[in-house]
This record gives sequence, C-alpha cells and structure tokens, in this order.
Amino acid sequence: MGGAFLAAAVLARLGGRIGLPTIPLFILAGILLGPHTPGWVLLSDPHDLEMLSALGLVLLLFYLGLEFHMDDLKAGGRKMALAGGAYLVLNVGAGLGFGFALGWGTSEALVLAGVLGISSSAIVTKVLVDTGRLGNPETKPILGIIVVEDVFLALYLAALQPILSGADSLSSALMDGGKAFGFLLLLALAARFGTKLVGRLINTPDDELLVISFLGAAVFLAGVSEWFGVADAIGAFMVGLMLGSTSSGERIRKLVHPLRDAFGAIFFFAFGLSIDPGDLPVVLWPVLAAVALTLLMNVLAGLAAAKVYDFGAGPAANISTTLLARGEFALILATMAAAAGLDERLSPFIAGYVLLLAVLGPLAAGRSPVRRGVPVGAVEERVGAGV
Repeated sequence: MGGAFLAAAVLARLGGRIGLPTIPLFILAGILLGPHTPGWVLLSDPHDLEMLSALGLVLLLFYLGLEFHMDDLKAGGRKMALAGGAYLVLNVGAGLGFGFALGWGTSEALVLAGVLGISSSAIVTKVLVDTGRLGNPETKPILGIIVVEDVFLALYLAALQPILSGADSLSSALMDGGKAFGFLLLLALAARFGTKLVGRLINTPDDELLVISFLGAAVFLAGVSEWFGVADAIGAFMVGLMLGSTSSGERIRKLVHPLRDAFGAIFFFAFGLSIDPGDLPVVLWPVLAAVALTLLMNVLAGLAAAKVYDFGAGPAANISTTLLARGEFALILATMAAAAGLDERLSPFIAGYVLLLAVLGPLAAGRSPVRRGVPVGAVEERVGAGV
C-alpha cells in the first residue's frame, strides 16, 4: 500500500511538471507496477487493494454528493431528467448499436451498451475538482447527468444480471429490479425529508468524532446499497447529499478532502493493476472505433444539455469533455461478462477503451474553455466558501 501511494505520487509530480492530469498517471503507475507488465511487480494480485479501492470510490462519490445541494435537485429536477435522459439515449443507444455491429452476440451487445453509455463518476468528480469548475453553472447539469446515470445503472445492472447468468425467470428479474428501485426511492425520501434529523444526529464540535461519524455513515450505507442491488457509489452519494445540507456540511467538506484524495489515488492505481497491455492489440481497431463514437455522442449530448439549460458553446464543450471518461462501472460490467463466460475479447476491449478515455477525458476537460469573466482563482475561492 505504501509503495502504491509513493509510486502514484512520484509519477503525478513528474507529470505535473509538464501539465498532465493526475488520473491517467495514477493508472499508469498501476500498469507499470502490476502483474501484467515486465519488471518489478509491486502487487501480483490486484484484489489485494480491492477494499481500499472501493473506499476510494465511495469517498469520491460521497464528496460529489456534498457538492450537489438539495435545492439544486429540487429546483432543477425536470431539466436534470431531460439532460440525463438525452445523454443516456445517445450514448447507451450508440453502444447497443455498436455492440450488434461487432457481431459478438446479444449478451455482449447489452454489456457494451452499458460500457459505452455510462460515464465514470469517480473521474468526473476528480476532473471537476482538478479544473476548479465546481462553481461553474454547467457543473449542475454535469452532476445531474451523473445522478441520472447512477439511477439508470442500478436498474440496468439489476436487469442485466439474470440475462448474463442465463436465468429465464422474468419474475426474478422484476423482483431484483423492484428491490433496487425501492431502495433508491427510500434513499431519495430520506435525502428529501430527513436532512434536519440527520443534521442533529451528526452534529458535534469535535472534528475527530465528526470524521468517524460521516465516514461510518458513508461506508455503511454504501454497503447496504450494494446488498440491495444498487451501486455502492450511489449510496455514498446520497449520504453526501444529506450531510451537505446540514449545519456541519462545510466542516465535512474540509475534513473529507485528504481522505478523498488519498484513497481516490488508490482507486485509480488499482484500476491500472487490472490492465494487461499485451491483450490490447487484439482489439485495437474496435477500441478506436468505440472511442470515436463516444466522442461524437458526447459532443451531441453536451449540445443537448446546453440547450436544455440555455448555455452557450463554452459550457457545452465543458459538459461534453467532463463526461467523456469511462471507468469503474465499465469494469463492473467486464467482471460480470467474464463470470458469465461471454466472448473473451470483451475484457481486453473494455480495458483498452476505458484506459484511452481515462487519459483523453481529463486532458480534453483541462483544455476546454473556463467560464468567461470568472478567473480560476475566483472559482476556487467560491468553492472554498461552499458555494
């Protein structure tokens, strides 16, 4: 674990000198020191960091929830649904069509629909933080699309699992989907009506007790969410959504920063450990075609979201590039596909596709226009003030 932190830090420092974002460098550190690359192997089994990696994802999404205020959710629900729906129709639809065009099979096409259609919440969060755009107006639709994607993903995974496992029981699939949807509804009601009660329960002047309290709540509810068939990330997000609106919200934002950054780095490092560069040439052309298709669909989705929110070309570019990266949810689908014995080309395809977009996404987002009239320092100042 110490070696993982140090390797990620060294590469990130070197990359920072030439202006590279940290996310692909953390992933590169995992690839170079993993079991699939010649040379010194730091970790022979990527699962050794599985729990720490999961904690990194939970904390990244918990922080995202802290920044997404309930007032934004209540005021912009219709626009959020329209922008998120447009994003999913374009990207998931394109992914399904691409899967059928490859001719690998129907189950494989359903997996690819999710892989190409869902953004990486972890990378999106990190990009927003690194670029100092949490205070920008287009960040609201970006976060809204992520929320819609997470809700869709929970239902999609619940529906896809019996198909991949060969289950022919429609009632079983409906039961799993209903259980996931019911739990999501319960979380939404708690976030809408239980904020005052949660605020009284968690409030304490002692920083140590506050850290233990919010960390325990986020991780515990993430685990419960997974048990109900909902992505653990959405459970952590909902906890952040509730706590961000309490009187302790600003203190929690400050206290969670070092935890988010440290374990977020481990999440991306562990992702790199799972990639075998030797498998990538076999699926090079399908990967490049999928990346080109995703770029096109994200441009169209960004324009659609900008139209819904009456934004111009600059915010549309920010939406398109920020949501470009694919990551943790694609890896979940790759794991499900491998367990179901689907086409063996799926795993290297998903690894290559995710790796390319994990690099291109942050690079493109870092070079898209910052909102005119608001210097980066001012944005960071507003973010620090909890705006």
